[in-house]
Amino acid sequence: MVMPTGKLPIEEVAIKDVPEGVPYKIVEGDELPEDHTFFNAWEADFSNPDGYGIGPDAWFAAKEASK
Repeated sequence: MVMPTGKLPIEEVAIKDVPEGVPYKIVEGDELPEDHTFFNAWEADFSNPDGYGIGPDAWFAAKEASK
């Protein structure tokens, strides 16, 4: 789970912080179960992800190259 600080759009945070090639889904907090008892057992369907991470090294390199 990634919690953004608000300095970057959530889509940028996901691309940066999710490892390269790993799919991610962006969900609103109110879509998550209120009961966190089994937090580590939550499952998600990644058959239609919102995108794929590139990892921080590639993200920072891309930002530097675009300057």
